[in-house]
Amino acid sequence: MSAPAEVVAHPASTLLLLRDGPAGLEVLMVTRHAETEVAGGALVFPGGRVDPGDGAPEVLGSCRAPAPADSAAMAFRVAAIRESFEEAHVLLARRCGEDAPIAAAALAALEEDLAVLLGRAPHFADLVASGVIELATDLMVPFAHWITPKGRSRRFDTHFFLAPVPADQVAAHDGREAVESVWISPPAAVAAADAQRASLVFATRMNLRKLGQSRDVASALAAARGDRIVTICPELYETPAGLRIRIPADAGYGPADMSAEDVLVTR
Repeated sequence: MSAPAEVVAHPASTLLLLRDGPAGLEVLMVTRHAETEVAGGALVFPGGRVDPGDGAPEVLGSCRAPAPADSAAMAFRVAAIRESFEEAHVLLARRCGEDAPIAAAALAALEEDLAVLLGRAPHFADLVASGVIELATDLMVPFAHWITPKGRSRRFDTHFFLAPVPADQVAAHDGREAVESVWISPPAAVAAADAQRASLVFATRMNLRKLGQSRDVASALAAARGDRIVTICPELYETPAGLRIRIPADAGYGPADMSAEDVLVTR
């Protein structure tokens, strides 16, 4: 009999929105609804699958693109912005012709105008199609690239990006996919998982550890710009002492081989 076909990893994207808090660097995280198929109940960064529309020409035409960037790479950036808006109502965008990210009042006014026009609450695609905004894809800095290990029934090929949060926008979880939103320091998020006050999947935990090496937004962005992105597909293997997990040693995450019991899921 032939071996079962390997599950294809779906393209996915995640945006780590950053701000400087009273004690240093903070990142926006949301708690997924317990019944969500992927990472249900876990504390995560806003993100999800890349949709076909994320790479549509009319959408890419509304981006202030970094150079160089092809359409496939841009679709990952658009997906991350879209997911952050859908899950946490933070929009990384500018009013057309402006340099500063769109202010909360201007975003609210645009949403109100579109709601009157459409007779419903506007979706992300409606905001883009309005012609009023351009997506600030140029503010996003590549941070990491993770692929779900082989052998899993559901796999994702996920690109992680960093960006400073628009200054006066206030995060608000959607209540469906995300049931809570919080600004938290990376070490505090890991500590909450260690104390079983939160659940973290492995990639989230490791990216929190890596992000926690920076003291503020400026240093985090500078470090990411200077890093070489190493694709990580964790390897799980059995030992007499139990299951272990291994990632590339040159990926910048510190220890590259660890007990799976300690890091795969903590709650």
